[in-house]
Amino acid sequence: MTVRGIDHVGVTVPDLDTATEFFARAFGAEVLYDTLPRAQGPKGGWATERRLGVPQGTAEVAVRMLRLPNGPGIELFEFSGPRQGGAALPCDLGWQHVALYVDDLDEALRLVAEAGGIRLSEPVPLPGPESGEGNRFAYCRMPWGGTVELLTYPDAQPYEKDTDQRRWRP
Repeated sequence: MTVRGIDHVGVTVPDLDTATEFFARAFGAEVLYDTLPRAQGPKGGWATERRLGVPQGTAEVAVRMLRLPNGPGIELFEFSGPRQGGAALPCDLGWQHVALYVDDLDEALRLVAEAGGIRLSEPVPLPGPESGEGNRFAYCRMPWGGTVELLTYPDAQPYEKDTDQRRWRP
């Protein structure tokens, strides 16, 4: 078996259309298709609960696949049901954030803010083995609370002189 890359990242959102607008404005995402159009939902029951490992009574309201200009897709899920906690924070167990490579970090942060996201800090240099003159990152919160990292590393990184292996670059 060979892993060829990340196909998509699933994100649970409180409102599919609002989230679609955010991803379009902030990251240039486009709707590819609706896996479960709202008019055909909700989709629940034993099969959904087992397939997704969600509590009894949970239903998919709508599901949509977005296409980023470069990189994996973003699959948006809107659910209804008995349990829907707040967004996970980076200190919680499990997948904690999605990192998006951008060419212009300052412009990307501006677009996130204009789309309703929150910049958590000013851009900071990438540390240690990732460092380099123009290599920087910043974390943001999406309007519903999920965390996204924006980063750019146009310059050589120190780890590259110690190994032939390279991190994947868009």
